[in-house]
Amino acid sequence: LPGYGDSPPTGMVATQQGRVAFLEHVLEELGMQRPVLISPSMSGRFALPFLLARGDRLAGFVPIAPVGTRDYTAGQYQQVQTPTLILYGDRDTGLGHQALQSLLHLPRHHVIVLPDAGHACYLDKPGDFHRALLGFLGQLQ
Repeated sequence: LPGYGDSPPTGMVATQQGRVAFLEHVLEELGMQRPVLISPSMSGRFALPFLLARGDRLAGFVPIAPVGTRDYTAGQYQQVQTPTLILYGDRDTGLGHQALQSLLHLPRHHVIVLPDAGHACYLDKPGDFHRALLGFLGQLQ
């Protein structure tokens, strides 16, 4: 993502609208019609504003203890109709639980807590993570 890792910072993603436009551009360039957006940790700064503004473009949403959940109100989350699988590790006692409190306001959500997994639950328990993800994907239309 722009501004993370070794990528140079860019002014385009300095605002929520810019991050929405960035993700929209990526989806268009890849020719993706209704993807499932998977959002671990820092990518929440991009995924959450996209979900709230353009959730109708998504077939599903999978937040994994994303940052930025407190930036939005319960009412904003309640407007989203995108099927959502909330995933986090039970050892992620900080961000996982914090994000969950906000994400529970999404009306079409399901929660899976991976046992003995931390913040990067997909790395700690890849088999359990993939089973949960594939089960969710199999339920989408």
